Amino acid sequence: MKWNILADTVLKMDSVRRSNAAKYECLLFDMDDTLYPMSSGINLACRKNIEEFMLQHLHMEETEVPRLCLELYKEYGTTMAGLKQALGYEFDNDEFHAYVHGRLPYDVLKPDPTLRNLLLSMPQRKVIFTNADKAHADQVLSRLGLEDCFEGIICFETLNPPLEPVSHCMDVPDGDDDDDAELTAGAEANVPDCAKLSSCSRVLCKPSVEAIEAAIQIANFDPNRTIFFDDSARNILSGKAAGLHTVIVGSSTLVPGADHALTSIHNIKEALLPEIREGEEEQIEQVIQPSAVPTVVLA
Repeated sequence: MKWNILADTVLKMDSVRRSNAAKYECLLFDMDDTLYPMSSGINLACRKNIEEFMLQHLHMEETEVPRLCLELYKEYGTTMAGLKQALGYEFDNDEFHAYVHGRLPYDVLKPDPTLRNLLLSMPQRKVIFTNADKAHADQVLSRLGLEDCFEGIICFETLNPPLEPVSHCMDVPDGDDDDDAELTAGAEANVPDCAKLSSCSRVLCKPSVEAIEAAIQIANFDPNRTIFFDDSARNILSGKAAGLHTVIVGSSTLVPGADHALTSIHNIKEALLPEIREGEEEQIEQVIQPSAVPTVVLA
């Protein structure tokens, strides 16, 4: 009898689990330091390349470069945005990205079959939202073995097209050509006016709420049914302001605007089903708790 009760409880919990997971129809992921840990060293190498670009191409004062690089990043979301918008530097976006990302040690990133299986097991739409350029996004996802796990990529070129929306605003790595064409056409149609009017000096990127709202419009998802994973506290706060459910990744402590905190992206299902964890443990304990009934030995 006791085990029948336990079976019924497990079935009920499974039903609750599916119900709670179903409330999200889209999973929106930052990429760098979210899909892989910051300890990989990619972030540090990227900053070093940015500082070298500032020295070699913009001829900035060497003693000022490290401080400016960090301050502009903190204030504008990316150092590139700060260089253009705050300091008025003009340079080609593609040349900047090629210099900064072209020499990164991508070989430190290894395939992540655990994360791949997790992503493929979840039925929700899955979209990448990164401030980086598409070439970098493609390289990272390929190295991690995740290139076919996402419906599309919202990247630098998506929000900052040179003159008009580019054909890969929402890039679909694999799949039926007709489906890809339909998604691309839909992405182009949903590019907001703020992105279409981007100038060479204006950079639209996270943590701007405007950038997040643009991503919502481009990907055409309901923010109330979307959960956003990012390692940046600033991006999380802006994501919440834009109406998204939010998860800070790489931390065990909640930050302002975060609904959940995950030490690792591998714990993703904890964010999708947090409200049943405590009740689930209590129910199981109640069902299997030994009673005071004496043991009967049949001989």
